[in-house]
Order: sequence, then structure tokens, then C-alpha cells
Amino acid sequence: MLNYAVWNSESQKAFKMKPIDSEGFITDHFLLNSKAAEVLYHKYAKEMPIIDYHNHLSAKQIAEDQPIGNLTDAWLQGDHYKWRGMRANGIDEHFITGSASKADKFKKWAETVPYTLRNPLFHWTHLELKRYFNIDLVLQPSTAETVYEQANKILEDKTPAQLLEQMNVEVVCTTDDPTDDLAYHNQIAKSDFFTKVYPTFRADELFFIAEDKFSGYLKKLETASKTEITKFSEFIAAIDSRLTYFNENGCRLSDFGVGEALTIEACTLEEASIVFQKRLQSEVLSKLEINKYRSFLFIYLAKQYHKLDWAQQYHLGPIRNNNSRLVKQVGLDAGCDSIGDFPMAEFMSKLFNTLNTTDQLAKTITYNLNPSQNEVFATMMGNFQTGGTPGKMQWGSGWWFLDQKDGMEKQLNTLSNMGLLSRFVGMLTDSRSFLSFPRHEYFRRILCDVLADDLNKGLVPNDIEFLGAMVQDICYHNAVNYFNFKK
Repeated sequence: MLNYAVWNSESQKAFKMKPIDSEGFITDHFLLNSKAAEVLYHKYAKEMPIIDYHNHLSAKQIAEDQPIGNLTDAWLQGDHYKWRGMRANGIDEHFITGSASKADKFKKWAETVPYTLRNPLFHWTHLELKRYFNIDLVLQPSTAETVYEQANKILEDKTPAQLLEQMNVEVVCTTDDPTDDLAYHNQIAKSDFFTKVYPTFRADELFFIAEDKFSGYLKKLETASKTEITKFSEFIAAIDSRLTYFNENGCRLSDFGVGEALTIEACTLEEASIVFQKRLQSEVLSKLEINKYRSFLFIYLAKQYHKLDWAQQYHLGPIRNNNSRLVKQVGLDAGCDSIGDFPMAEFMSKLFNTLNTTDQLAKTITYNLNPSQNEVFATMMGNFQTGGTPGKMQWGSGWWFLDQKDGMEKQLNTLSNMGLLSRFVGMLTDSRSFLSFPRHEYFRRILCDVLADDLNKGLVPNDIEFLGAMVQDICYHNAVNYFNFKK
């Protein structure tokens, strides 16, 4: 129970903001600015199942099937979007990632929400309140107690699997290290859950050869693969073992998300072996040696993904852990990553061309974090489209700082100009929260409004059924056909 008797009066004085009218913000026609947009969304998009092919949900939490219990846990645990908003609002870290009570953390979030107006957090917050808890109130100090109690009452009985089913989530793909035993994925596969949960092979740790943690990681890889690693060929054998294991357990995607400038250097197997052996002997590696090792690994892994008929994902462009003081206090994923300005065109061109030359380029999805590179990414993917797989090379949905209304609209428009929007595999949450799935609704409403605006301006034929089928493909069918998930 939140103690608002004192807090409300003191907070409103400090708040300096008139309470927001708390009724009816999220209507049926939210973000839909014409009758055509309403028809496209409500008739064609709204009821389509969700394929969430990239997120950071916990397979353990799904498998254990225990009620979430508390809105603070569901909303604020690990959510660096909200953490950044709270810090920008002057909230002390004690109430963000510190030891404050769940109730106190929530009321500080409620205090922040009105100040997030025009930030996507404002929309997401209220979509989630409406869809999961049927709450129409705008979250703010004056409504916080009601929201907290009503949501917690529902979450006392709602498990993650039930929340996923409630949002009609057909598939989720978690993000998993190659050393993961996938025990929880196996447990879920044997359950009668509505939602299928598949792993994704996230190989970032394999690339950190120059860091102190690499030696410890090799030990984990040895244990997971039951392979002693004393030379590069054994390292590769261990990786192959894990790829096979992931594939047998339903994995159909890989991912990569190291945030820094990347290059592709010519590197033979012999050269990579020498660099790896030097690292095993604790010798200092030059920048060129590191890049050669990484380049070999990029190409080797990508060829294996092609062999397995996986889709490979590349999340490119963040500059991570900028605030070293905060990272030391909070740990990694503290919420101090931002948009980098690394050049990406040459890296993608060399990598994809090397693979394409030997016809070993897998289905590929790239995501940029720097919006100035929208056209760079969209046109690069068009260079390597091939017959046989519609939309084989995908420029992915607005990612991270770009998965908001402006970012989504720009991505849709640039993709339309430079490629085929009709072949797009659609939205994902990239989230750690089980309450994030209204982001698919958010995307679908924006997609329908963009297409309807074209229709109203006479830029596309006045054929709602044709446009509706296109909407359903982007929301669902394209992803089903593209990923070929295990039945």
C-alpha cells in the first residue's frame, strides 16, 4: 500500500504541473487519422497474431510460470528506457536501480510520467495500462495509488505465459549465449503454453578476444560443448557443436550486437589460428590481429548460419557504457548507451559480398541505430537480394532509440522508397518486459495510418482489400514464411 497522504500533497507542490485529464486518452482510433486508417487497423491488422522474433525475455521466467505479482517488477526491472527518463527528471538513483522499495520506485515513475509527454514512453505506458489492466487513467501522482493497486491485483495471478497469450503472441525468440544449456526452452517446449519460445544464437562474447573475460568465457564454452580448447580448430569445433545444439532446439536466428566500429580484413584460417594461439598464451594482440580474428569469425559464423538456413541479424551502431561512473555503480546495461556515428557501409558491403561470392549469404536482417544511416542500410540490403527468397535481405524495423512514431514512419517511408515495404517482416519488441507487446499495436496503427494517408492523397489505388492484405503480410505472414520456425 502506497502512503500517499503526505506524499501527494508534497509532490504536487514540487510537481509544478497541472494534473492531466485522466480519462479516455487511448481510444479505438488512437494514431489513426482517417476512416481508411481505422478500417485498415481494425479490420485487417488488429487481430493478427504476433511473431516477436527478437527480444530479451527470460525463458526461465516463462518456464517457471509464476505470477509476476508486482507492477514495479514488470515495468521497471531492467528497463533502461524508463531509467533514462527518470534520471532526466532528476530522480535519485536510489529510486531507479537502488534499494528503495517497489512502492517508492513506482511512485517516482508515476511522478515522472507526465514529464515524458511527447516521448514514446508516454504512449507505451498508457497503451500497456489499457491493454493489460483496462486502465484508462493517465499515470501521475494523483492516479498512482489506483493504478498500482489495480495492476498489482491482476499481476498477482498473471504468469508471463498468460500475459503472452493475452496479447496473442504466437512466437517469441529470446536472445541467448552460445553456452546456454537451453534447459528452460526445452521445458517450455514440453508445456502446453500458447506461445512458442525459441532461442537465438547471440555470439557477441566470441568476438571479445582482446578482453580479460575471454579466457573465462572459453572455459564456459568448453563445459557447454564438452570440448577441450587448446587450439583454434578445437575452438571452431566447440562453436559448431553449439550451433548444432541450438538448431536441434528450434533456433532459427542468430544475432550480433557489439557496439563499435567494425571492419572486414582478409584473414586465412592459418592467420586466425596464429592470433588465437597468441591469445591463449596471454600475448598482447595488435589491432590488426584482433580485426583479422574477428573478420574470420564473422565470415565463418555467417557461412554456418547459411548452412543451417537461419536468418542472421546485425544490430549495428550503438556506443555503449558512456557513463563509466554509472556503469560502476549499476553494472552493464545501466542505460547509458547512445547512438554512435560509426561508418557501417564498407563493413556490410565487404561482409555480404564475401559471402555472396560463394553463394553462402544467409537471410539477413540489419538494424541501424543512427537515423542518418537509414538510406545507407536500406540501399545496402538491396544490393544482395536474390531470387528464390522474397525479401531475403531485410532492413529491420526502427530499433532502440528509433522504435517510436517518428522513427517508425521514417523507416517505413525509406524502406518504401528504397526497397519493397510489402516484403517487410515487421515489428519486434527488443524488450526485457512481458508488458511490452502493445508496441506491436503501436507499429500496426502507425503502418495503417501511413498507408491510409497515401490512399487519401491518391498516391495508391483506392483498394482497401489489397492494402489490408499487405498490412496482414507485414504484421504476420511475411515473418511466418521468412523464419520457418519449428512446428
